Amino acid sequence: MDLVTSSVVGFIAVIIAVLYFLSAAIKVLKEYERGVVFRLGRVIPVKGPGLVLIWPLIDKLVRVGLRTVTMDVPSQDVITRDNITVKVNAVVYFRVVDPIRAITDVEDFYYATSQIAQTSLRSNLGQSQLDDLLSKREELNAALQKVIDTQTEPWGIKVTLVEVKNVDIPQEMLRAIARQAEAERERRAKVINAEGEFQASQRLSEAADIMSRNPITLQLRYLQTLAEIATEKNSTTIFPLPIDILKPFYEMAKKG
Repeated sequence: MDLVTSSVVGFIAVIIAVLYFLSAAIKVLKEYERGVVFRLGRVIPVKGPGLVLIWPLIDKLVRVGLRTVTMDVPSQDVITRDNITVKVNAVVYFRVVDPIRAITDVEDFYYATSQIAQTSLRSNLGQSQLDDLLSKREELNAALQKVIDTQTEPWGIKVTLVEVKNVDIPQEMLRAIARQAEAERERRAKVINAEGEFQASQRLSEAADIMSRNPITLQLRYLQTLAEIATEKNSTTIFPLPIDILKPFYEMAKKG
């Protein structure tokens, strides 16, 4: 009876050992995953995707995702070139292009990329003026993407896009910007008004030259004005009488 019990226990132990070996040796990697395998501490070629077999207790597999990662950059205090303090946050899109370097060349590539993004955000945006920070957003995004990508490239990381999301401006600076915008609108209105007056004066000058060369045009314009006045519902109409109309009568009276 003891022999049978020992045999059963031994069989169960063998089954457990086999199951442990298989669970440790068989790995399944998804399409967007790669496996960096360390065999006795040394890196061997990348495994995956699909079914991967490793040696338990000899190999160690580290999974690395190849999908694009969306990382929020916390708000950073940035002092612009014109000495204005603003809070700026951003979002960085990156992905792993070399799994081996991402694991062996940096301890934590996600944390390292986050720190590089934060320092680059402060240093690069600090070289710009506030007006450029608000109006030239696309140029600043491209410059940030290039700087961060250059610094993370040795780690096998590709930064595909950087977008500045929010720029928080102090309230006193917002009021100053509002006053500046209002002054700019008033300036444009005055310029447009002056331009209109200038064009109107040019047209009047041209009309005066034409009428001075041909006096009959003045009388025709006078008669047109009378017709326009007559169409209005006025009980009393007062209008000037041109001297040119009375001139023939004046000459006849003088001859008589």
